[in-house]
Amino acid sequence: MAEAARRSGREPDAVALLAVTKGFGVEVARSAFALDLVDLGENRVQEAEGKIVAMGAGPRWHLIGHLQTNKAKRAAQLFDAIHSVDSLRLAEDLARRAAAEGKTLRCYVEVRTTDESTKAGIAADETHALVDRMKSLAPLRVAGLMTMGPLHGGPEGARSSFRALRRLRDEGIDRGVLDADAGLSMGMSDDFEVAIEEGATIVRIGSALFGPRP
Repeated sequence: MAEAARRSGREPDAVALLAVTKGFGVEVARSAFALDLVDLGENRVQEAEGKIVAMGAGPRWHLIGHLQTNKAKRAAQLFDAIHSVDSLRLAEDLARRAAAEGKTLRCYVEVRTTDESTKAGIAADETHALVDRMKSLAPLRVAGLMTMGPLHGGPEGARSSFRALRRLRDEGIDRGVLDADAGLSMGMSDDFEVAIEEGATIVRIGSALFGPRP
């Protein structure tokens, strides 16, 4: 991570590491936290719940997988950040649930930056309008934008997706839609170096840290 940041003229501490513990048991999550990996990521509310309850206070939990509205209540209760907001309906539901919990919920808007029909996320040309609406939902804080690279093409194949998200973020800042410190959640074990070169502020890494999932 540090080398990729330096290659692109950035300071290494400009990029945060989100350790993705999905698919691993609570002991792996505990070990990661003991090594000062404070930010832990999970894909599914149901799988994460047991780990979060078992570990108690300490880690900052991020939901990085697709979230259905019927899971919004429990997600708002369990997580500190949601990386996969892709509709106004979901944002409104999360805001209502977070307000009931008396908490502020950091959210990344998930953007579809490829033409793969199976990919989740809002269309790029609808992103700023969604962010603008979310700014009126007081319990939510729009932390930035998120995307997933294409399934094929390797790390370099993902570069155009990451570059597109950075440009979209920069346009949002220029228009005053996004805050000046809006982040970019992009890059996983196979392509995080390219993501950092293209401006990622948080990378979501699992197998490169913990090995193949069981």
